[in-house]
Amino acid sequence: MKIRQSLAVACLLALGAAAQAQAQSTPYQPTVGQSGKDVVWVPTPQELVDRMLEMAQITPQDYLVDLGSGDGRTVITAAQRGTRAHGVEFNPDMVELSKNAARAARVEKTATFEQGDIFKTDFSKATVVTLFLLPDLNVKLRPILLQMPPGTRVVSNSFTMDTWRPDETVDVTQQGCKAYCTAYKWIVPARVEGTWKVDGKDLALSQQFQMLEGTLTEGGKATPISNARLDGANIEFTVAQARYVGKVEGNAMSGTIDGGGSWRATRAQ
Repeated sequence: MKIRQSLAVACLLALGAAAQAQAQSTPYQPTVGQSGKDVVWVPTPQELVDRMLEMAQITPQDYLVDLGSGDGRTVITAAQRGTRAHGVEFNPDMVELSKNAARAARVEKTATFEQGDIFKTDFSKATVVTLFLLPDLNVKLRPILLQMPPGTRVVSNSFTMDTWRPDETVDVTQQGCKAYCTAYKWIVPARVEGTWKVDGKDLALSQQFQMLEGTLTEGGKATPISNARLDGANIEFTVAQARYVGKVEGNAMSGTIDGGGSWRATRAQ
């Protein structure tokens, strides 16, 4: 009797070990709609991945970070185009899936992944940030993104940044995309709100993301500026008939005036 019981236990253990080995050998496959930390997983269509990277104008000098990198396709595609790219993903199974896909594509040196929380991860060195998150998460990330260096490009699949208007919008339904086919791009603007001294004049600026309003005052007379905006660190505005174009560099900015001449400004203390 004891021998039979021992054999039965041994058989059960062997079956359990075999089942465990089979489970370990079965590759992980994500399911569209599966739950994540803050969102469900839906892959970005490859047509849109390609267009998002074109919108970002990625180069080998860039460093792209994909927030919520899922199956890794955006990071891997960027690496295949010669850009160093990194994915942050909360699901450890998705991270391993992405690492395996990067190895299969032979880009594992430039396409890297980590398991982490996007709100606790330092991605401040990125020059391009891509994401496919819900609108409330985009808005929650917005203050962090706006603290990044001017000129950083942010590209989102399908969802906007609320009152921060995109600099560019692209739809790829004509390229065969069936769902989640719109991409939005923002360029992090320089921070210029306040008063500046411009060649003996006072330039007062108010700022709503990349959009500007203000006045240029000389001899007590204030002239409103118009058509004023930022493109990263690049600034332009019109005073009367003069078009000012320049670049912001910390507490200074300088440039040219259409029709001839140059200008320089320093931030008032």
